[in-house]
Amino acid sequence: MKTQSSAAWSDTVAHKSGFVTANGIRLHYLDWGGLGPVLILIHGGLDNAHIFDDLAPAFSGHFRVIAYDLRGHGHSDAKGPFDTTTRTEDLRGLMDSLGIAKAHLAGWSLGGSDITVMAGTHPERVDSIVYLEGAYDWGDPALADAFKSLPIHFQAQASAMSSLDAYQEYQKTIWLPALSDTSRFEAYVRDLVVIQSDGTVRPRMTDSVTQEVLRTTLTDQRDYTKVRTPALAIYADTFFDVRNGDPAQLAKNLDWEQKYMAPFRAASIERVRRELPSVEIVKVPGTHKGFVFTSREEVVSAMQSFLGGTEKGL
Repeated sequence: MKTQSSAAWSDTVAHKSGFVTANGIRLHYLDWGGLGPVLILIHGGLDNAHIFDDLAPAFSGHFRVIAYDLRGHGHSDAKGPFDTTTRTEDLRGLMDSLGIAKAHLAGWSLGGSDITVMAGTHPERVDSIVYLEGAYDWGDPALADAFKSLPIHFQAQASAMSSLDAYQEYQKTIWLPALSDTSRFEAYVRDLVVIQSDGTVRPRMTDSVTQEVLRTTLTDQRDYTKVRTPALAIYADTFFDVRNGDPAQLAKNLDWEQKYMAPFRAASIERVRRELPSVEIVKVPGTHKGFVFTSREEVVSAMQSFLGGTEKGL
């Protein structure tokens, strides 16, 4: 697998890139345009807005689609604090700066915390919410314990930082082994790192910001009880891949999945059903990071059906 060099590569996805000042910081955003209601896509922890490059165009025919880099991520300012309440005010400020009175919100992973708080504290600004593997309480102590026994490292080892090709191979091996066309996430990978003069790469996020984001992620607890907007929660089969790649790693992934994540997922779904009475639950094949790519058609179909229903007042 080869990436194009920095000089040769260009982002061909049909969006524009811009900055706004919101809640005292500069936020970077991507805008796919489109007519109709606004759909704002919110990425997960340690990610960036380009994670939606493959998904967003599916909705630009009926929505104006926007994604943005959370504070400390991508090209947005890396100024703390990084808690959910602060990020929610960033979102409100982004909407104000872009003249968006109300929007549908879709949050992937950590982004599910932001859409929950936004819908609960500013319901007049939210049409509906979609959880993309995001209807989990990341602050639940059970998950914090599980993350102490992860079968992989979230941060890349030195060998993965030797070149952009090596880093992209690392990302594919760890998170997207079932995805053959790596061009579908190349802009995302490129925005995770900075390419240095000698061809090596370094993380765009500093270690201190990374650790603080992870700390707040595992301590901010979820409150669904204030949410009154329609909600869709899409869950993937597993957190890590248990079918593709190195057999020894797959065995570790499966053991962790069965011991920690499967019971946590089941409890999370039960809690969501209990605390969000109008929620629609959809399960799709794939992993926490890869399902939007490998089950793209199922995700798009579920979201279009749900969002179309909310537009009709159903």
